[in-house]
Amino acid sequence: MSNDPPMKIAILVFDKFTALDAIGPYEVLSRIPGAELTFVAKQAGPLRTDTGRLGIDADAALAELTDPDVLLIPGGKGNRPLLGDDEVLDWVRAADAGSTWTTSVCTGSLVLGAAGLLEGKRATSHWAQLEKLAGYGATPVAERVVFDGKVITAAGVSAGIDMALSLAAELSSEDVAKAIQLGIEYDPAPCRASRCRTAAPGRTRSRAGSPWRHPRRTARQPGSGPCRCRPRRRRR
Repeated sequence: MSNDPPMKIAILVFDKFTALDAIGPYEVLSRIPGAELTFVAKQAGPLRTDTGRLGIDADAALAELTDPDVLLIPGGKGNRPLLGDDEVLDWVRAADAGSTWTTSVCTGSLVLGAAGLLEGKRATSHWAQLEKLAGYGATPVAERVVFDGKVITAAGVSAGIDMALSLAAELSSEDVAKAIQLGIEYDPAPCRASRCRTAAPGRTRSRAGSPWRHPRRTARQPGSGPCRCRPRRRRR
């Protein structure tokens, strides 16, 4: 058995976070050998997602975990108050100062920006909020996963799984990342051609821009081949 200390991974949660932003990466990162993953919030205890239909318990308060090796901030409409929350932003800055990797999913990148961690960096976010990153001194990039130094930002919601698999390869090995991907059977092949924001019709973008409505089911669209699997890190 290894005597190495556990790799501490902190996922910041808050009321009205988007479930998959946190749970998707959790499913990947919690399976890395030697990882110790903790959901962290301003206060420990139960929180609800942005739909109000799912709850999750934060196991630790901010003051109880100040030195994570990996920091992950999810998105969701509930993170907007955090953009001016000094307690949270101070914690994010302190955690980043000692982290190996600082990451975000969806609009979690806005929190990184508000903490001053994206100045001069390339970064991404949910497509509906992407351009807001420029206000924090970042260069908005319409890519699914963006590496810039030790900061990794993922685009909207499901992109967090791609980001976490890329991170698993960095933290452990390519073989471990592949094994986790196989284990969770992550092999995306969307059946709807509107998965791409640039190709989607205006009415689809309008509906998707008001998270999260429940559109009527539509017939399978032909010609919508599989999307990219786990992206490789761009070496600079």
